[in-house]
Formats: sequence, C-alpha cells, structure tokens
Amino acid sequence: MDGKILARLGAIGFVTFAITATAIELSRKDEPPLYRNVAAATETGTDPLKIELRRCQQLGEAGTHDPACLQAWADNRDRFLKPSQALQPQPAPQTPGQQGQPQNPPPAPNPAVDKTAPAIDSHTNEAR
Repeated sequence: MDGKILARLGAIGFVTFAITATAIELSRKDEPPLYRNVAAATETGTDPLKIELRRCQQLGEAGTHDPACLQAWADNRDRFLKPSQALQPQPAPQTPGQQGQPQNPPPAPNPAVDKTAPAIDSHTNEAR
C-alpha cells in the first residue's frame, strides 16, 4: 500500500470518528446536577456567627474593610485554633503547708543511663 493512501485512510477515519463523537454529544439530554447547593442549606441555620460569615462572604473585597467581618473571622479562627479549656492542664490543689515545695522532686541521675556513647570516627569502616 502506498504511503499517501494510508495517510488518506487515516485522515478519513479520524474525521469519521470526530463527526460521530460530535453527533453523540449533541444528542445527549441535560441531566440534573448530582450535587445540591450547599450555600442555600447553610442559610437556614440559626448560628449568628455562620450568618455573619455568610454576609461577609457575599461582600467580597469590601468585607476586608468591614469591622464586623474582621471580628467574625477572628471569632471563627479562635473557635478552631485556640486550645479548649478541657485540653489545658489543670494545676493540682495544694495544701497550705506545701506552697513553697515542688510537687515532684526531679529524678536522681542514673550513672548507667547517663553515660554517653564513644564518638565513632567516620573513617573507621573505610578500607585503608
């Protein structure tokens, strides 16, 4: 087979494929989206912080200059980033006679554990 004929057959096959794919795509019916509008679902909440954050989101660039939006964003950050009171360690109650004494004395040094390993020369394992 000649090279020109093979190229023409390839071009005809490609054009046929493109026309078929276009016809199939144009004959499809529009399907409803598989997702729902999340913004509409959150508007029904009664949380004042969420309502204020939604208002600030709709303001766009102007929200960066609005003091109420800045406060709402700070409150939202604090809600997630500040440690809660439950996670903070609570000081142990002290009796009146113990106020100057430490709760737990520091452990005594263990000479078997405190020994340091000897330094290893980096050239020790190399062949000489």
